Amino acid sequence: MAKRQREPTAGPSQRQLRVAEEVRHALAQIFERGGFREPELSAAHITVTEVRASPDLKHMTAFVSGLGRDVPEEQFAALRRSAPHLRTLVARAVRLKYAPELHFQHDNALDYAMRMDALLRQPAVRRDLEEKDD
Repeated sequence: MAKRQREPTAGPSQRQLRVAEEVRHALAQIFERGGFREPELSAAHITVTEVRASPDLKHMTAFVSGLGRDVPEEQFAALRRSAPHLRTLVARAVRLKYAPELHFQHDNALDYAMRMDALLRQPAVRRDLEEKDD
């Protein structure tokens, strides 16, 4: 019997979502404990807002932000340099066949939401929305 192929437009599987959430929790605990090899990360306040897993679970993209602001570039570079060490720590915390390679990206969702909120509060847009409700 042939394996069933997922459609490319389909979202992540339940397994991808579950494993990504476990990795997010493991990273959050690691960041909370501290003890990094990189001096730039010793006083960093990093929040892992989301983790997305590749279909084969070998790559995880972690979206990070500072507390209410972007992670400074020097800390972000240190975070990327620490990825192999963090991979080892995550592999100890989350039991998987393969230790996932970690990739970090800035989380811009809060900035985007604030921009959309500001746009929706503009008088012209508010007027258009009120007219649509009538």
